[in-house]
Amino acid sequence: MSLYYLAFTEKGMQLAHTMAQHTGGEVSRSGKPMTAAQWTKRYFQKGNVLVFLGACGIAVRSIAPCVKDKTTDAAVLVLDEAGRYVIPILSGHLGCANDWARILARKIGAVPVLTTATDVRGVFAVDEWAKRQNMALCHTENIVTCSSRLLEGKEVVFSSPWEIQGTPPTNITIAQSGQAQVVLSVFRQPQQVLHLVPRIVVLGVGCRRGIEQERLAEQINRFLEQAELCMEAVCAVATIDIKKNEPALTAFCHERGLPLLTYSAQELAAVQGTFSASEFVKKTVGVENVCERAACLAAKGELLLPKLAGGGVTVAAAQKEFTPDWSWTN
Repeated sequence: MSLYYLAFTEKGMQLAHTMAQHTGGEVSRSGKPMTAAQWTKRYFQKGNVLVFLGACGIAVRSIAPCVKDKTTDAAVLVLDEAGRYVIPILSGHLGCANDWARILARKIGAVPVLTTATDVRGVFAVDEWAKRQNMALCHTENIVTCSSRLLEGKEVVFSSPWEIQGTPPTNITIAQSGQAQVVLSVFRQPQQVLHLVPRIVVLGVGCRRGIEQERLAEQINRFLEQAELCMEAVCAVATIDIKKNEPALTAFCHERGLPLLTYSAQELAAVQGTFSASEFVKKTVGVENVCERAACLAAKGELLLPKLAGGGVTVAAAQKEFTPDWSWTN
C-alpha cells in the first residue's frame, strides 16, 4: 500500500511533507509538473492511498473519471491545509480510507470526519471486517443488503466452517450455510450470498520445462474449475527449486501478484503425509511428487485437493490454518 500526497499551496506542501515524515509516501504539488487530473490518473489504482491537501471539490472533480468499482478503487482522502479535518471520500472500508483518516488525524491532532453509516452509528461493517481478517469479497453487490439490515436492527446470518473467536457483534448469528446471507468459504458460493473468501490456499504446481504460459494457466484454471475453488483464496504458489525461473510459472505468479515459493527435493521428500507418486518424476527431479508436497510444505497444513495432471502440468492445493475472530475496529 503506497501513499501519495497532492498539495496546491506552499502551506499545503509543508503539511504534506510533515505527514510524509510520519507515514512515508510521495509528495507532489499540483501543476509541477502534473495537473491534479494527471496526477490522479497516474496514481489512482487498487492499493494506493491518495491524499488531497485542499478542497473536497477539487478532489471529487479529479477522481471522477477514475472511479469504477468499490473493490478496485483507490482510497481517497481530503485534508484541509490547516490540518484540522481528515475526510475519507472514497473506499472507506475496502481501501482502508477510514483507517487512514484515523491514522493521519492522530499524527497531527486533526479530527477524522467519517460519513459511512456503519461507522457513524457504530454498527458492524462486514466489508471492513473481511479485510481485517484477510478475506476477499465476492458478490459484493450483497454488501449493501447486509449493511442495511444491520442498520435497521435486523439479523444477518453467517455460515463458517471455521470457528470464529470471540462474541459476535449485535444482530450477527451463526447458522448452516443454507440459511446464511454471509458465507465464509474457499469454494464458490451462490450469487445471492455475500461470499467471504479467506486467502489461505497454496497451489502446488509441477510442470515440464519450457511449457507455454497459456497452457500452464489453462491447466491451473481447469483445476480450480473442477474443484469449484476460488482463485481469490489462493495466497501463494509452491514448487521445486529447479522451477524457480520457469518463465511460464514466474509469469503466472507475477500477473496475479502471488509469491512463488520453492523448495529443494530434500525438503519436499521430508514432508510427512501420503502423496501420489511418480517414478518418472522421481528420476527427473529427485522426489516422487512435487505439487502435493510443495503445497503442504508452503501452507504448513494438510492437503485440500489432490493432484490433477494434464498437459504437462500437475496441480494440487493445501490450506493454511485459519483462525478468524470478530475484531473489526481498532
